[in-house]
Amino acid sequence: MKKYLFLFTSVLLVSCASDDKYEDLNRDPNNPTQVSADALFTSATKSLFDQMESTNVNTNVFRLFAQYWTETTYVDESNYDLVTRNIPSNHWTEMYSNVLYDLKDAKSMADTDNKKAMIEVLEVYTWQQLVDTFGDIPYTAALLGAAEPTPAYDNDTDIYADLLVRINAAIALLDASGEDGFTSSDVIYGGNINQWEKFANAVKLKLAMRMADVNSTTAQQATQQAVAAGVFTSNADNAIIQYQGSTPNTNPIWVDLVQSGRSDFVVTNTIVDYMNNLSDPRREFFFDDNIPGYLGGPYGENNSFSQYTHIGDVMHDPTFRGVLLDYAEVEFLLAEASERGYSVGGTAESHYNTAITASMDDWGVSSVNAANYLANPSVAYGTASGTWRQKIGLQFWLAMYNRGFEGWCVYRKYDAPVMNLAAISELPVPKRYTYPLREQTLNGTNHAAAAAAIGGDELETPVFWDTNNGGGAGRFARR
Repeated sequence: MKKYLFLFTSVLLVSCASDDKYEDLNRDPNNPTQVSADALFTSATKSLFDQMESTNVNTNVFRLFAQYWTETTYVDESNYDLVTRNIPSNHWTEMYSNVLYDLKDAKSMADTDNKKAMIEVLEVYTWQQLVDTFGDIPYTAALLGAAEPTPAYDNDTDIYADLLVRINAAIALLDASGEDGFTSSDVIYGGNINQWEKFANAVKLKLAMRMADVNSTTAQQATQQAVAAGVFTSNADNAIIQYQGSTPNTNPIWVDLVQSGRSDFVVTNTIVDYMNNLSDPRREFFFDDNIPGYLGGPYGENNSFSQYTHIGDVMHDPTFRGVLLDYAEVEFLLAEASERGYSVGGTAESHYNTAITASMDDWGVSSVNAANYLANPSVAYGTASGTWRQKIGLQFWLAMYNRGFEGWCVYRKYDAPVMNLAAISELPVPKRYTYPLREQTLNGTNHAAAAAAIGGDELETPVFWDTNNGGGAGRFARR
């Protein structure tokens, strides 16, 4: 079922006003903007989608970190330069200021349990995203405005534990027979509480499985609870936003690929080579056919736009949907859960097949072509090479194309597939974003403590759940 985005005048006004109102992360939350909870909820939701969808290299380089796309003329980001760029700061500001602050203000005005629970689900999603990006972050002392202008950083493991508590509380609050939640201002599910319950359980599943390598007991319990309560069962459940055909409500990808008039990206040899080797039928949707047979640009190299495969036409559509969480992702997580012996029903193979089929269907691949792909001995779960991590990791990563952040997380979690070293810097895929430079000057003591706690504010410092850091030969290739 399509979900349509309607941003009313009041929401547009708060979006415009928020540039000034929320530019300072430490503004006083006790004096919120005088707008409704509905307007703030819509504004925060759209800000979250826009940030995760954007391909503007000043705000979001996740597609580059996942090695789905690479750059043409300006290649600093493809070579993982975050020191001289302002990318971490811009992402940090957007998530804290225009998402979490708005959600906090909306919650203070929310007048039903369902509204509070819907807000909490998006808050948990956003906090997890920040932890998975940076590691330790300000959490318990964050969003306090003038009361705490230099917040301490919390341990990323502790934040995850609290997020599980919070998502459980949100699930308990959601009640389809209770008072209304957000309705017209809910641009994801249009106020359908049953769908929000599935979304909340899917977020719980995602939290649980991300931490499975470091706390399998908690992960198993939370996973089994989420599945028993009900997670996504088809693409109709996907948490999406349906963008519109005119600004400011177009997909941000269109802004950067079309409206900008620039030719900054081509698809990488990393993904093209894998998909060509598997004769993946999603290629005609993921990629343009400007180069017969598809040819990806060497990752991190100065690439001629005309000589390499371009990004697919569907992603040049201003109405292309945005995604926070989808059915394919859920099923890949269940495939892993099955391999770990968790009681989630089905087998690893059945969930793996369902995940791939869901991705194919979502992108428009015919059922016949999807079935043929699954029958390929290099794809079929029983015959594909590698461990379960490598099998699931490769197909999970392919399915997350255009969801760069999730693709990057899949690579870090499964150590699969093999990635390329960046051509110029010769650096491997980063394990995290470094902290914003302004944290060193405005919150120096706490920044220094956090950097020491995680083992250094460096690209190669892993977040707590990224434990399979074998490194060395096999994880990276020179191409």
